[in-house]
Amino acid sequence: MPAKNALKEYLENGYYHLYNRGVEKRIIFLDSQDYSVFLSYLKEYLIPKNEKELQDKISDPKISWVEKEKAIKILRLNNFSKEITLLAYCLMPNHFHFFVKQGKPDSIHKFMSSLCTRYTMYFNKKYKRVGSLYQGVYKAVLVSSDEQFVYLSKYIHQQALFLKGETLKSQPSSYDNYLGLEKSEWVHPEKILEYFSKSNNGMSYKAFVEEKDSFLNIREIILEDD
Repeated sequence: MPAKNALKEYLENGYYHLYNRGVEKRIIFLDSQDYSVFLSYLKEYLIPKNEKELQDKISDPKISWVEKEKAIKILRLNNFSKEITLLAYCLMPNHFHFFVKQGKPDSIHKFMSSLCTRYTMYFNKKYKRVGSLYQGVYKAVLVSSDEQFVYLSKYIHQQALFLKGETLKSQPSSYDNYLGLEKSEWVHPEKILEYFSKSNNGMSYKAFVEEKDSFLNIREIILEDD
């Protein structure tokens, strides 16, 4: 019988909670470099590619071959900036969470296949291992209610808080983008923050995330799998 949320209902312009963890719950981010590499892949995939600028570099006789090769590599790299919008994320030692909107019905599949395969190749080469890194195919939950939509980012940003008990800065996440402490071109908190400025202006997003409500209740709202 397929694992819960392994069978996916892909909808055009649908919002999804995507997550996966290491095979046998193993650690998939062993040091700061691992986190940085994974985030660099996200950035490369989600920031729009300036193809004209890259083509100009390749054809410019004044540019070194090193720079030309770098431009060629970027030009050939997959880019999902027109297909995937990343609303929130969190990377934990043995798993990750994404909150995304996809454009086409196959956008998530292409994005996750490329990202997970690329990181597995990096990880296996660095740690001299072979085989799958993740516990099966990634899981996907369709966001089908306003309540899910609002609480999903809270759940994702609370992950690091529950890990350390005090601070959300202990694990890489999009939380600082929501607090205005960081501006990442590839993270889009606008739609969620709009809710707090228009529909719930009596509560800040920070207060919403850090209030002491039940972790289990939030899991039930977003249909999280064990």
